[in-house]
Amino acid sequence: MSWGTELWDQFDNLDKHTQWGIDFLERYAKFVKERLEVEQNYAKQLRNLVKKYCPKRSKDDEPRFTSCLSFYSILNELNDYAGQRELVAEEMALKVYNELMRYSQDLKAERKHHLQEGRKAQQYLDQCWKQMDNSKKKFERECKEAEKSQLNYERLDSDINATKSEVEKAKNQFYMRTHMADESKNEYAAQLQNFNGEQWKHFNNAIPHIFKNLQHMDERRTVKLGETYRSFAEAERKVIPIISKCLDGMVTAAKAVDEKKDSSLVVESFKSGFEPPGDFPFEDFSQNLSGTGSDGTISNTPKGERERDVVQGPRSEPKPTLGKAKNKLWLFGKKPKAPSLEDFSHLPPEQRRKRLQQRIEELSRELQKQMDQRDALNKMKDVYEKNPQMGDPTSLQPKISETICNMEKLRSEIHKNETWLSEVEGKQSSRGDRRPSTDNHQHTPQGRESPEGSYTDDTSQEHHTPHRRPGPTQPANRNPDLHEFDDEFDDDDPLPVIGHCKALYYFDGKNEGTLMMAEDEVLYIIEEDKGDGWTRARKQSGEEGYVPTSYVEITMEKNSKGS
Repeated sequence: MSWGTELWDQFDNLDKHTQWGIDFLERYAKFVKERLEVEQNYAKQLRNLVKKYCPKRSKDDEPRFTSCLSFYSILNELNDYAGQRELVAEEMALKVYNELMRYSQDLKAERKHHLQEGRKAQQYLDQCWKQMDNSKKKFERECKEAEKSQLNYERLDSDINATKSEVEKAKNQFYMRTHMADESKNEYAAQLQNFNGEQWKHFNNAIPHIFKNLQHMDERRTVKLGETYRSFAEAERKVIPIISKCLDGMVTAAKAVDEKKDSSLVVESFKSGFEPPGDFPFEDFSQNLSGTGSDGTISNTPKGERERDVVQGPRSEPKPTLGKAKNKLWLFGKKPKAPSLEDFSHLPPEQRRKRLQQRIEELSRELQKQMDQRDALNKMKDVYEKNPQMGDPTSLQPKISETICNMEKLRSEIHKNETWLSEVEGKQSSRGDRRPSTDNHQHTPQGRESPEGSYTDDTSQEHHTPHRRPGPTQPANRNPDLHEFDDEFDDDDPLPVIGHCKALYYFDGKNEGTLMMAEDEVLYIIEEDKGDGWTRARKQSGEEGYVPTSYVEITMEKNSKGS
């Protein structure tokens, strides 16, 4: 149905309707803007959430458990999902909101143009009507004046008292008014004919054409709304496949959680390589009693050991109390910290082996990079030598020399770490053949416990100036038993001095066989560190004992290795 034929008299209502249509379009555009802002904020919050829970540590410190790796995979998928929400917002902004706002401006301009044409046509028709109405009113007035003049002429003509001049004047007035009425009539007829013609054109040509343009404009507005509705939905539909992949990735990450593998990683991460502690020996405090006790007394000492004690007599060496032994076992307590060393000797054997292997692999990769760089530089040098115009071969020599120097340093580092690794592996293999003793004269597993009571496997303390470490904890140590100290210090011939050392830290020397030293005190070295982290030293007063190798700065005398 056409607005021009059906709504020819509804100009004001069509004016209001077209304005409502544009307002509705802008309202929908505002809705789209708020919708895309929701998407943008949602994506931003998701990205902030992912950033908050992503690991901030280096790759080496990240946990390798499948549950953690799966969670990080879910975070990555969620980050991709947030990116898709951002794409939805961008698509809505570009193809819906911006398009609607541009189209709204075009509609406003077009509507204004059509309405101005309608108002001009209406104003012209009103002007024609006024002209016709004025001519009509004039014709009416002239007719009334002509009637009056006619009545006046007829009255004077019939009056016997009226003079001839008065009658003649009334007659001329009557003729003049009648002529003016005829002219007004002709003018009114012309104006009426003109108005009718313009009115027909107005309601049959001008207004239908204007209303038709308004109708087309409104229909195009409706079509544009439908298109943007579709674009609004398509913006969401386009990202559904990728969002589905993100969700599938999350499900895959969930399926990758393996509790058995995580348990194995716990063992691999914390396995120390130490053996469980041996049994505590029975300590018989009744050896010094003169009587044998009553018949009802039950002795816990085996018969053979009692007889051996009678023959040998009571030993005078001090024996560690149960309280001290408890302090030495940190199976369920807090493990004493040790200074962080280059060779990882502060770590348990198994962890030390893994760290050394990891470092060797890293150094090997770096060495391979340097070798590739050297080969590339040599090839470039050959090309320059064959084609001097391409470059100067001598300009590459400093870089080649630097690369070769780096390679030598890396090889030296690899060799040093491989040496430490072979020491660890050798100790682990030898430890597997050794079993702890439960002899009354041995209170701890041989080679396992230090004078300070902490387990260690420090096998490679260097005989050189160690790096100073602030506030060192108790170092790894030599692990002799109590009788070993007695036997060594009962020697009549003193050991020769093979070097000297300066104490870097204070050491209390509370345990049997250890030597107390003050910070900056100078001691004589009489026995080197045998790989257990302890060095035998002698004070200037003649007192001897073991001190932690990592607590002293050692200077060996020349030709003292064979002493």
